[in-house]
Amino acid sequence: MNSASRTIKRTLARLGVLGLAALAAFSVAAQQPANTQQRDLRVEKDVPREVEDASGKSVTIPRSYALVIGVGTYPRLEKNFQLEYAEKDAQSIYSVLISPEGGNFRAENVHRLIGEQATKENITRELEEWLPSVAKPEDRVLIYFAGHGFLYKGAGYLAPYDFAMQDPAKFGYPMQSLGEVIGGKIKARWKVLLTDSCHSGIIAPEDSAQLNSRLVNLTQSLFSLTASRDRERSFESPDWGGGHGVFTYYVVKGLEGSADENTDSIVTADELAEYVRRNVREATGGEQNPTADRSSFDKDMLLAYIPSNKALGEAPAPKFGALIFESNRDGVEVFVNGKSVGVVDKANPLRIPGLTPGIHTVKAVKMGYEPDGPREEVVYPGQEKTVTIKILIPRQRNRAAEEKFDDGLAKYNKGYAKNYRAAVADFQSALLLDPKYSKAALYLARTYNALFDQANARRYFEKAIEIDPDFMEARASYAGMLLDVGDLDEAIRQLNLVTNRDKSNAMAWYLQAQAYCRKEIYADGIRSANKAIDLTPENGEAHFWLAEGQRMSGDYKGAISSYQQYLRLSDFNSKLAGNLNYYVVGFLVGMGKKSRASQQDIWKDLRSLAWFGICDSNRKLNQYGAAIEACREALRYDSQDAFTHYVLGLSYAHQAVANNDRQLCAPAIEQFETMLDLNPDLEEAAFARKNIQSLQACVAKP
Repeated sequence: MNSASRTIKRTLARLGVLGLAALAAFSVAAQQPANTQQRDLRVEKDVPREVEDASGKSVTIPRSYALVIGVGTYPRLEKNFQLEYAEKDAQSIYSVLISPEGGNFRAENVHRLIGEQATKENITRELEEWLPSVAKPEDRVLIYFAGHGFLYKGAGYLAPYDFAMQDPAKFGYPMQSLGEVIGGKIKARWKVLLTDSCHSGIIAPEDSAQLNSRLVNLTQSLFSLTASRDRERSFESPDWGGGHGVFTYYVVKGLEGSADENTDSIVTADELAEYVRRNVREATGGEQNPTADRSSFDKDMLLAYIPSNKALGEAPAPKFGALIFESNRDGVEVFVNGKSVGVVDKANPLRIPGLTPGIHTVKAVKMGYEPDGPREEVVYPGQEKTVTIKILIPRQRNRAAEEKFDDGLAKYNKGYAKNYRAAVADFQSALLLDPKYSKAALYLARTYNALFDQANARRYFEKAIEIDPDFMEARASYAGMLLDVGDLDEAIRQLNLVTNRDKSNAMAWYLQAQAYCRKEIYADGIRSANKAIDLTPENGEAHFWLAEGQRMSGDYKGAISSYQQYLRLSDFNSKLAGNLNYYVVGFLVGMGKKSRASQQDIWKDLRSLAWFGICDSNRKLNQYGAAIEACREALRYDSQDAFTHYVLGLSYAHQAVANNDRQLCAPAIEQFETMLDLNPDLEEAAFARKNIQSLQACVAKP
């Protein structure tokens, strides 16, 4: 087992590892290591980042945290109160926040409460406990809510998932409390509040002196942008980007770069407020008017960084226009200026308002067909223009290219490095014969990845996506490679795109579970793993990552059951594992394996990790006998893992105390000594040495 795989085992288990300070007179004092280290697999530290605007001036993107809440279904409310797009709006906000062409938030710092997760209890905990505990004075904090807002006895309330009309004060979250939390409890340089709900303007009504007195602070700037004025409605419709709340639609467009009026690559609070206010008011005929109190925020507050805007040139005229896309086929993805804006069907035109006047590049794609475009379309100020998409020509495959691809696929499916190397030549020939053969590019990337040539793998994954931007299988496979090399942030972005577009893609869901668990976003990891299991119950790796999320969330019994499910589903002959392809085995990526000669190695790695998880979970439940048995099974697959020996030593020592059995002291010493022989530099080595001293006294007693 290589060092990266051992690191995964150690970091995923660290919060549950205790060292013995003494074992004298059969008493055990548990001691936590003084400094719990950060996860070794993070490729970037979570610190402010320096970037350049269009003029070359240095700009700081602060460390950032966000809470995104979206509620569309209200089980305690009548049918006419259900919202169609609020949860989709929240997902769109999440996507733009974690985008490098948008908010530039780290994924682990963006918590989501969507649908049934958005209970009053959960909202209160995240707002009043999590955000105040993590945000520091130089940070940026953003809170977004999409759902219902209600007025009751003159006070405003946000409606959580479990809201009931019988007692809004009891079941709703008070908007005044929200203002007090963001204004007082959360310590951050920049604070952003975005609310897309009916009556959301009550947070910052025009007569807002009393509330703003609590919010305004000389060193803390609050940007509160609400969907409407007090007593106005907030609208949602399929007319905005295929289905959104009008407010959120323009917030997302603005953060993607449309609000960057001076094209300096920075979307400021002032720019976003002006862009959203103007477009929402125009789109609703003045019936909805977003509000922002200009006295309470730094107008230059950085909300989004858009590197691609550097090349846009002079600022466009302020009045915006719209393109309406019609298509002759269903499921056609539309791109404007290289960014996906949605999917259009024959019966449902796609309306994209809020576009800057001038020339825009449009392209429409559908797998298996030649694209329509790219071509230029002119957007006129204040006007709508219909763009007709025609996907007509099935993509014809070169017969010789198909034969080369089939030859390569046969070799690829045999597994082993020699077959992969032979497959590379065939896939390269297929792509040379047919440069638009996206599947050949995908399999060439997969083959390079199996050979651990990640540079070429990345090149051809990106090539496959360039040929067919709606190739979701290629995006999911690319994300798998990104997990393998530790680029977790980009993997999450790719997988988020796939799972939003194709909710039946089981591979994407369980890769997403892995990415979230490795980012320590365990609640999201558990949800993604459960979705993968719903789609493909026999997918062993989905159960494995569900178990990891459960264990690290403290659900040890659930974790044991899920690990056992994984072991059952992956219980095949190890020789067979060597013959199975990298992806057929279960897409076992992300484990950092750089030196395996066959798939047997990664199969053994995961089985070792699963048995270790069972060991660690049983130890947390004080079931030391079961822990010992599981750790010994883990060592059967990987006898050289120092960390497993250490935890096995702990389990023997605790069992000695629990059963008053001195005979278990000797095997405990043996495990600690083996751990020190294998890796004396582990952080736990000092505890192992202390434990050995205590245990030697135990052995010496008559």
